[in-house]
Amino acid sequence: MKLTGFADEAAPDLATQIKATQELGWQYISARGIDGKNMHDLSDSEFDTARGQLEDAGIRIAEFGSLIGSWSKNIKSDFALTLDEVDRAIPRMQQLGTNIVRVMSYAQQPWGENQYEQERFRRLREITTRFTDAGLITAHENCMNWGGFSSAHTLRLIEEVPGLKLIFDTGNPVFQKDRSIPEPQPWQDAWQFYQAVREHIIHIHIKDCRNPINDEVEPEYVFPGEGQAYIPAIIDDLKQSNYDGFIAIEPHVATVFHAKADDVDWDQCYRSYIEYGRQLDSLINNS
Repeated sequence: MKLTGFADEAAPDLATQIKATQELGWQYISARGIDGKNMHDLSDSEFDTARGQLEDAGIRIAEFGSLIGSWSKNIKSDFALTLDEVDRAIPRMQQLGTNIVRVMSYAQQPWGENQYEQERFRRLREITTRFTDAGLITAHENCMNWGGFSSAHTLRLIEEVPGLKLIFDTGNPVFQKDRSIPEPQPWQDAWQFYQAVREHIIHIHIKDCRNPINDEVEPEYVFPGEGQAYIPAIIDDLKQSNYDGFIAIEPHVATVFHAKADDVDWDQCYRSYIEYGRQLDSLINNS
């Protein structure tokens, strides 16, 4: 197992993200945001500067955490905008030497409405084909997107999209209803979800939380092993199966990634990011 993390939860600027990574003794960052911009949205000069900083520090990129098909994008949006993101991401991934790109399956429509499944499959096939043709791996995350409705929905994506792999986020099932079950739909079970999809998993995101009051509010995010994401059990299973991929922390304990910048206490974020990484490291080594 190799440890990495979404260091934009420690700081918005790359220099401090690198500092946090080095303080943890890690060699990898999961690339997502720099100064509020996703890696595929940086200008060429901004990207070149970032790449130089990473090279000078000896820090590598474990995954390209794109916003392609993310929870913030409706399936009715212009697909050309998505393909532009893909075309910007590919050369940057190649220059960074990373071969895993995180994608999603577009925002969930309100439950009970048309989910436009076939359009999602069509788009993901095109996205995956473009990355595959460039020698890169497309990995879907079970976030607030169609594939996050249930493990059955994620497995359907695997069936419909040749070449698609999975990133499993331990915390995301905890605050999503299982849409594969008739009403009243319970919260998803992270252990069940993991077991159902694990043969397709190539990358892990670690966050932990507790069931929210309802599905309209954020859950309470906690340190790894303190919530309902079955993190100790999942880590133990990964070790028993000789998993040799990345495990990336995505703490959310100090701030949620999509919080407004003015609401963020970055000193607290930095401290909690370091503590989160240390607690996960201890959990892995002592399990």
